Amino acid sequence: MATNAALPLTIMIKHIVFFRLLDEAEGLNKLENARIIREGLLSLLDKVEVLREERVGINIPNAKKTDYDICLECVFDTWEDVDIYQNHPEHVKVASYIAKCRSARAAVDYEF
Repeated sequence: MATNAALPLTIMIKHIVFFRLLDEAEGLNKLENARIIREGLLSLLDKVEVLREERVGINIPNAKKTDYDICLECVFDTWEDVDIYQNHPEHVKVASYIAKCRSARAAVDYEF
């Protein structure tokens, strides 16, 4: 006999951030900084245990000037893990560099 018992629902957290970069910062152009930022963010996957998945994309060069330049997409198990990630010393290092290079930031965090 079949039952309609619901399977336990696993909720995870998606953290998406967009950065618009300055044309020049830290003595480098926008694309050079975008590549450094991408490498820094991707290195966090091996350094921050609570980070389950991560993708970083650099916008195509001929995109509209109103577009953001970098998209970061992360997955975490819990909201507490998002806080751990954001306060992790390795993340703080990368975020400090990004702060010197960005002109705008937008973010969305949601459960899925």
